Amino acid sequence: MATVLQAASREAMAAALGRLNAYVDSADARALTTLGDELFAFTRLVAGERALRRILADPSTPESARAGLAEQVLGGQLSESALDFVKLLVTSRWSQASDLVGATETLARQATLAVAEKNGKLDDVEDELFRFGRILDREPELNTLLSDASTPADGRITLLDQVIGKRVSPVAASLLRQTVRLPRSRHLDVVAEELAEMAAERRDRSVARVTTPIALTQVQEQKLTDSLGRLYGRPISLQVELDERLLGGLVVQVGGEVIDGSVAGKLAAARRTLPS
Repeated sequence: MATVLQAASREAMAAALGRLNAYVDSADARALTTLGDELFAFTRLVAGERALRRILADPSTPESARAGLAEQVLGGQLSESALDFVKLLVTSRWSQASDLVGATETLARQATLAVAEKNGKLDDVEDELFRFGRILDREPELNTLLSDASTPADGRITLLDQVIGKRVSPVAASLLRQTVRLPRSRHLDVVAEELAEMAAERRDRSVARVTTPIALTQVQEQKLTDSLGRLYGRPISLQVELDERLLGGLVVQVGGEVIDGSVAGKLAAARRTLPS
C-alpha cells in the first residue's frame, strides 16, 4: 500500500514530480535510464545511512548546507542531472526523514518508467508488472524469498533473474531488480502492482482489474475498456487475470469499487438470500 504523506511532504513530492516531468519532455531514453539508476543508488544510500538521512532531511539545517553535503558526498559519482535532482530533494521540506527515501525512490521509478514511455512500450511494461505480481501472489514462498532483506541482495536478484529470464522488458526487469535489492519491508507482489498502477498513471489512465474465467479477445477487451471509460468519465487501462472459479461473467475492480457480474458471485448472492 502506498504511503500517505503529510502536507509538507506532499508539496515537496509534487514539486519534484513536476520537475521530473519537465525533464522527461526534453531527455532521451539513455539519459532517463542513467537518471533512474543513479536515483535508485541514492535511495539505497539514504535508506541505509540513517545519520546522513536525518541531516539531509532536517529542516532546521540550512538548505545550502544540505545541498553542500550532498555535493560533497556524491560529487563526481552522479551525473549532473541526477545531482541536480538530489539537491532538489534534500533542500525540500519533508514531514519526516523517511519520506526523503520514499520520494527519491518514486522519482527513480518514474524516470525508469519514462524510458518505456519514450520507447512506446509503457503498455507492455504495465502488463508485465501486473502479471508478475499475480504470479507472486500465487507463489507465496517465492514472494517471501525475493522480499527477505535478511538474505544477500545479490542472491535474491539472481533468483529473480532465473524466474523472469528474458520474458519481461528491460524496464520491467530493472524496476523489479531495484525493489528486490531494497525491499523496505514490502512484499514484491504488492510493489509490482503499485508499479503497474504507476505505469498506467503515466498514461493518464485509471486501472481496472478484471477477473474472468476465460481469456477475452482483443475486441472484447476494447469494448470493455470503452464501456468503463464512459462509466467513469476517464481513460481506463485493463489488467486482466484468469480465474476459472468464476464459472462465467466478470469481476471488475476500479479503485475501491467492485462490480461483480460473475456467475460465482451471483450464486453466492443467491445463497445469502436463502432462508437458513
